[in-house]
Amino acid sequence: MQDFGKENWQRQEPIVLLFDLSIYGHHPAYIQHLIEYWEQQNLSGQLVIVVSPQFMQVHGDVVQFAQGLNSQTIQFYPIHQAEEQALKPRNSALNRNWRNVQEWSLFCRYAKQLKATQGIILYLDTYLLALALGQRSPIPFSGIYFRPTFHYPSFSHYTAFRKDKLQFWREKLILSRVLQQKQFQYLFSLDPFAVQVTKQIFATQKAVALADPIRIKREVKIPAQQLKAKLQIDSKRTVFLLFGALNGRKGIYPLLESLQLLPPETCQKITLILSGQANPQEQNRIENYIQQLKVANPVQIIENYQFLPEEEIFSYFNLADIVLAPYQRHVGMSGILLWAAVAQKPVLSSDYGLMGELVERYQLGITVDSTSPQAIAQGIEQCLQNKPIGDRQKMQTFAEANSAEQFAKTIFQTTMQT
Repeated sequence: MQDFGKENWQRQEPIVLLFDLSIYGHHPAYIQHLIEYWEQQNLSGQLVIVVSPQFMQVHGDVVQFAQGLNSQTIQFYPIHQAEEQALKPRNSALNRNWRNVQEWSLFCRYAKQLKATQGIILYLDTYLLALALGQRSPIPFSGIYFRPTFHYPSFSHYTAFRKDKLQFWREKLILSRVLQQKQFQYLFSLDPFAVQVTKQIFATQKAVALADPIRIKREVKIPAQQLKAKLQIDSKRTVFLLFGALNGRKGIYPLLESLQLLPPETCQKITLILSGQANPQEQNRIENYIQQLKVANPVQIIENYQFLPEEEIFSYFNLADIVLAPYQRHVGMSGILLWAAVAQKPVLSSDYGLMGELVERYQLGITVDSTSPQAIAQGIEQCLQNKPIGDRQKMQTFAEANSAEQFAKTIFQTTMQT
């Protein structure tokens, strides 16, 4: 392992440790955004990135991008294979909690070995309980908190569940203990409403609102008419897009059930594009459902269960008339809202939690109770009424507030000023 410590300590330059052992989802994009900003701004010191060995294989493009910069200040450090193999599987609550403690120990170990002066944990939720129970960091550190819910009662569509009260109490207790830690510096959150409430409840300035990063300038690789022809979409139909992992969490089954509730003359106006990966069992279930649906329903459904290269994703959002986000009681933010906002396309979204609140406050589209097929069907009919949906100017404002540059700028300027 390369030792940055002695040389940089003598020059009093920072060694910033990015720590993220997750592989899929937003994680590789976040790391690349931070690398790009570090290099573009020519920040002083060293940026060391500790990841899983699998990350180096699955996201070789991100690693190659960093290497292609020929920078002497950016370096990936995969943990050892033996360290990864020793981590408990996440197949039970007990194992998950034990694994979280193991991962925290790895953060502390690499912080010491690399002589880091500052730590940034890109998924802090995993370690909150361990920190609340007394785990300590050898260096000052900050992290991104993805899934706060204790402030949800302040949202307009909040419906109380008995178990929520205990969850909210637990979150606030854990957060209060973490915020009191001497080495803990900043709690970043993609939820600006959570930041406001955190500052009020805990009388702290450690909570910082963070952009959920997206690249604002997007090129349409495949023009809409060309993509329509490729997918054989009837030009008279309204195109609804469900993008991302196709599973129950995304609300695909209430969505498909809602189509059965629509009259045939309405279904004739609809093309539904399902674009995203699904595991074999899920895909088989979806395909069987669609096959039965099509027997007596004239809706056009286009299924694409393949991974879509990032350069093609925007073409699908550009093609869509309505972007679907019928998540099932989803906690936190979703990049779907951002892709839609950049493409200036309205969403038909769940009204639950942060997503519902953002859609309504920024007028990004329509919100419905996404657990109800009847409510989704009514939302679809509303989308077909040829009336303007959402506010395009506010969509642009929402997208610009979440630029990739703003995301990285907030993290580095906040943590490196101390």
